[in-house]
Amino acid sequence: MAAKIDINADMGESYGRWTLGHDTDLMPFLSSANIACGYHGGDPHVMRTTVRLAKKHGVAIGAHVSFPDLIGFGRRRMDVSPQELKDYVTYQVGALQAFAAAEGARVEHVKPHGMLYVMCSQDRTYAESMAETVKELNGRLILLLTGTVWADAARRVGVPFVMEGYIDLDYDDQGQLILERAKKARDPEAVAERAVALATEGQVPVRDGGWLPLAARSVCVHGDAENAPAIARAVRERLVKAGVEVAPLRALL
Repeated sequence: MAAKIDINADMGESYGRWTLGHDTDLMPFLSSANIACGYHGGDPHVMRTTVRLAKKHGVAIGAHVSFPDLIGFGRRRMDVSPQELKDYVTYQVGALQAFAAAEGARVEHVKPHGMLYVMCSQDRTYAESMAETVKELNGRLILLLTGTVWADAARRVGVPFVMEGYIDLDYDDQGQLILERAKKARDPEAVAERAVALATEGQVPVRDGGWLPLAARSVCVHGDAENAPAIARAVRERLVKAGVEVAPLRALL
């Protein structure tokens, strides 16, 4: 049983007059917020506003970094060199660190978004480039990730990491996430049950039946679901009721 677990969500993905997610209503139930840095979503004003909101609720701040693909929401594959990847990540984390410093806060972790996340989870070179960049920026920054390729790269480079699991998406029998093009509303109590099973038993259900072992210490709640705040509330309440302490990533190391 996990004595502690983190609840994270992707935040600050609105841009200009376009709004995505339920950041204001969702933030109080989180312990970590992955804030978009302008490449797949977010803009300078949204970044500052989201940092300020996270600080208000005592939520740890992380950089949600992406390929430079605003029109594709960071979900399109790009052929980039390891150095290009490093420069993209450095640019985005640096921007968020500046806003955090201006608000009297600091960036605690880095989580890749979309296709960058997928490519790093499949390619050792990309995963190591990401880990090396995080170490160069600040040896205390935590990588939030999932999968053995990621974890092995973090260990080789020597950066702290926390494994995450998903409770509002389904897994197939190969342990792969079944992604949704548009986030669907889910039953909050059913999602909360998954969170408790992950925290206390180290497993999540497979869509076609059975269970998948998953050694995750952070659960991700997607903020763009229609009922995301209700899901996050149910998850946090059920975890606490089960005797699991909700804590930010730093407290899990």
